[in-house]
Amino acid sequence: MASKGKITLWSSDGEVFEVDEVVALELQATKYIIEDGHFDGNIPLSNVTGRILAKVIEYCKKHVEAINSNDKPSEEDLKAWDVEFMKVDQDMLFDLIMAANYLNIKNLLDLTYQTVADMMKGKTAEEIRKIFNIKNDFNPEEEEDVRREIQWGFE
Repeated sequence: MASKGKITLWSSDGEVFEVDEVVALELQATKYIIEDGHFDGNIPLSNVTGRILAKVIEYCKKHVEAINSNDKPSEEDLKAWDVEFMKVDQDMLFDLIMAANYLNIKNLLDLTYQTVADMMKGKTAEEIRKIFNIKNDFNPEEEEDVRREIQWGFE
């Protein structure tokens, strides 16, 4: 059982994380469980591995501290921290997207989506396919038809 003010989160691979309740409340999926009051202080998160949950908790702790601290960082400092936080490999990035979605953490989901959008910005379709390892399943005729239909998308 978690101590007063602490919540124990269990990852899908059995890692255990004891976090302050205020941090656990940042995860909307756990917030509903906590506020319902029918739990023993332990919350299993079956779709999030320990590696990803540790990263999610790091994000939530930083943002909780930023809101609740007497020495609040500036908005620019927090944005700079977010940029550094998102310097991860693609596998981690996509796992963070999945975890943020599953745990319903809107700000983290927005940040991960923005990171993907920034990776695509100014790139051609072929460059995007290469970055994200996407197979082009159009034959040349189909691709030409698409290019004609949405010419603005290729400018």
